[in-house]
Amino acid sequence: MTSEMLRRSGLGDARVLSAADMQRDFFGARARSFAKPAAVGTGRIGVIDAGSNSVRLVVFEGGQRSPAVIHNEKVMCALGAQLNDTGRLDPEGAVRALAAIRRFAALAEHLDVAALQGVATAAIREAEDGPEFRERVEREVGIKLMVASGGDEARLAAQGVLFGNPGAEGLVVDLGGASMEICPVGGGGVGQGVTMPLGPLRLAAIAARGRDVAAEIGRHLDALDPALRAKGQCMYLVGGSWRALARLEMDRSDYPLKVLHEYTITPEAASDLGAWAAAASPEALAAFAGVSQSRAPVLPHAGELLRGLIDKLAPSDVRVSAFGLREGVCFENMPPVLRRQDPLIAGCIDQEQRRARAPGFGAELGSWVLRALPAADADEERLIRAAAHLADVNWRTHPDYRVQGCWETVTRVSISDIGHRARIILGAALSYRHKRGRKTLADVDAMRLISEDERARAEQIGLTLRLGIQIAAATPGVLEDVDVMRDADAITLCLRGAAAELQGEEIERRLSQVAKALGVQSQVTTD
Repeated sequence: MTSEMLRRSGLGDARVLSAADMQRDFFGARARSFAKPAAVGTGRIGVIDAGSNSVRLVVFEGGQRSPAVIHNEKVMCALGAQLNDTGRLDPEGAVRALAAIRRFAALAEHLDVAALQGVATAAIREAEDGPEFRERVEREVGIKLMVASGGDEARLAAQGVLFGNPGAEGLVVDLGGASMEICPVGGGGVGQGVTMPLGPLRLAAIAARGRDVAAEIGRHLDALDPALRAKGQCMYLVGGSWRALARLEMDRSDYPLKVLHEYTITPEAASDLGAWAAAASPEALAAFAGVSQSRAPVLPHAGELLRGLIDKLAPSDVRVSAFGLREGVCFENMPPVLRRQDPLIAGCIDQEQRRARAPGFGAELGSWVLRALPAADADEERLIRAAAHLADVNWRTHPDYRVQGCWETVTRVSISDIGHRARIILGAALSYRHKRGRKTLADVDAMRLISEDERARAEQIGLTLRLGIQIAAATPGVLEDVDVMRDADAITLCLRGAAAELQGEEIERRLSQVAKALGVQSQVTTD
């Protein structure tokens, strides 16, 4: 993405967000101390997101670049369901939202949250009784809901994408219940965004009045500045309705890796998905696993919107971001030293610190493996280092279930900034660290997403990790006296000094397995 794309954007009827609006710190000094005095950067951070469709609490562990989510809970209140018709919040939704916020505030106190931040988006911002609702929340619950402007929503959603993928380049499309924001990202920064009244709750109201929803979508998208309509950009989808559509596409296409973050589909597949969802009934959509009864009614309109976006913006590909506004809030609260960390490596180090026998050994192991298996490029080096940090986290698992544990590690823990193919290679490498042979992963359906060459490389990495751990028994300092040399014909292990006492049949056997995977001979020497 060019700097011009990051700098410029426009929209006919939509609100164009100023650079100042996009760059200001929404919370700044207003981040509220909640449970007890604590540094916002290191204590737990709670975010109450009072959206147009749902109200949600997310509590993040503080002091980490890839923080674990301590608690995540939502209530589908549909605050914006009547906004187009009455200009006011949905009465029943307001009652449910207040009850949810009251519970969330109590939970935050029990969870020892250091900073609890309440964010109100389009419905509360635009409803004539929005100020009254906010005053009631503050009076009855003690939580001050900060009203996010369209600029805040766009920026925070884009920051959320950078939270999980600092190298993101393209357009962030954040879909809430009442509005949709489009914001460019690139070079680790956030550009100038736009906000449009195209949330599915609003589109439902438009349809109920007999107006052409597709034409309304097209009218707004046609008015976008050419910098945002430039074809061939990557599109990052943020928001619950997009995630629900992505789950449906996974089911429709029999996609084997059920991880939403960085799930990528072609524009053609996205357009087909949108058309299919737009034509489906809410009842039919709710029959799919993972689609709630409360979410299903808005999905046909979200599908219509997705189809319009693909038609008008012609992206290079479409990616789902599991991170959005709430993670953007967390990102803005991070100290700069945390923001600069690599999310994948930081997340893997955190898992190592929590679960490995000897936390800290992973860094040494990674450097040692890279001497035996020089990385093809920076991405592979990063993947090998990530694997080294995770190589011993399943040591407590029963041997018969360690391969399963490896897959759970790469699919269920707080690691980000990794695509699906790389995630599968990482899981395969960790599996081969515990068990060798082609049959090891024969029952793992996700393996069909990578090539045979990638599987073979994962096996080489996994077996070399196993060799290093076997030599040192996962003890820091030992591998400093173990040289590993590789040429076209052989891989040689040289045990120097005190490490010479570690020579044994098991080491020779593990080395021969690595050599076989590499297609070379093996040799062990001492010095």
